[in-house]
Amino acid sequence: MGNHDPLADLPSPDADGEGEQLWIDVIRRMDVVYSDLVASQVALEEQNQRLQQARDFMHSVLGAMNDVLIVCDADGAVLRVNAALTAALGREEGALLGGPLLDLFDPADHADIRACLAEGRAIEDKGWQLLAADGQRAAVSVNGAPRRDGRGRFAGMVLAGRPVGELLRAYRELDKAHQRLRQTQQQLLTSEKMAALGRLVAGVAHELNNPISFVFGNMYALKRYGAAITGYLAAVDAGTPRAELAALRDSLRIDKVLADIGPLVDGTLEGAERVRDIVQDLRRFSSNQREEPEAFNLVRLVHTAADWVIKTQRTKPEVRLDLPPQLEMVGRKGQLHQILVNLVQNAVDAVDGRDGALIRIKAGEQDNWIVLSVADNGPGVPPENQDKIFEPFFTTKPIGTGTGLGLYVSYNMAEKLGGSLSYANADGGGAVFTLKVPADDRGV
Repeated sequence: MGNHDPLADLPSPDADGEGEQLWIDVIRRMDVVYSDLVASQVALEEQNQRLQQARDFMHSVLGAMNDVLIVCDADGAVLRVNAALTAALGREEGALLGGPLLDLFDPADHADIRACLAEGRAIEDKGWQLLAADGQRAAVSVNGAPRRDGRGRFAGMVLAGRPVGELLRAYRELDKAHQRLRQTQQQLLTSEKMAALGRLVAGVAHELNNPISFVFGNMYALKRYGAAITGYLAAVDAGTPRAELAALRDSLRIDKVLADIGPLVDGTLEGAERVRDIVQDLRRFSSNQREEPEAFNLVRLVHTAADWVIKTQRTKPEVRLDLPPQLEMVGRKGQLHQILVNLVQNAVDAVDGRDGALIRIKAGEQDNWIVLSVADNGPGVPPENQDKIFEPFFTTKPIGTGTGLGLYVSYNMAEKLGGSLSYANADGGGAVFTLKVPADDRGV
């Protein structure tokens, strides 16, 4: 038995020519085998290099992730984590691997985590909290996908959690900024209301003066009539003879007094109601409280807004109204009133000092929308400024004559009413502002 050299069985090269050829074949085969071995070694080294590169790449990706990554098995044992998780927990990777997944999260989340593992399904945007070594909690939004083995069986979960603590803080800061912005906007609205109200004081005073004067006149007449009736009734009670009563009745004009009392009372009530309506319009105009929709005649509101503005002007432009006798709608009357006042005031300012100054107001209903336009024959708005006219504080008026908020406030009010406010150049020059609001905005 013993070691046997397989080459010993080969014929000697000297035996015959076939032996030499056989040795040549063996050497050639050995070269082929060696070449194959070398090629296999090179391929293996290249594969190992690619595998190492893939591992390095994966490690760098995991290390660069801001989101936390956890890989666990079907029983919830941690198999892999990334640097973002160890940093968030303040623990070493070695202390986490093999440990329970539940230990990484707040106990309040454990029941939900167990349910997710039991179901073995993908999860989306779970709001869980990581539990750090020092007891601090960090909110994360967790998404996960199940892992499967070669036979398709559930083998665990891959969980990725995005820290939302900074996001929540950013949301809180954004909410605070939004609240400050709303307060500032409300202050701007109030400022514009007060500025508009200040401009309208003279017009409103004139509006109040007419019915108040009417009421006063009627009341003085009723006072005189009361004295006449009282004197006549006293004569009746005193038993004054019929002939004298007839003469007294004629001298006191009792019949005319009795005929006038009814119309005087009606006129007084009408004047008082007009004063009440003006005061209510003022309260509605200046109020900051949320306004509920109400039914009203828009034509009357247009007349009121135009009168308030025009009567404050030293030189009054011509105002042409193209309105139906009635235009009933349901809306927020006070806000519409302010928009109308702002539009009319803007038109008045545009034609101030111009010969033949003209303002045209037109309104009507189209497909359940109220469409109202205010046009003037002023200079219009230059093309370079047309995109800015609804911006806050933009104004072409001299300093001290405008807040630059009227059109901005009106534009935003129109949008809140479910409508729109737009600008166009008028035919023949000037500007046209068109307001479009729902005829019934109870659903807005």
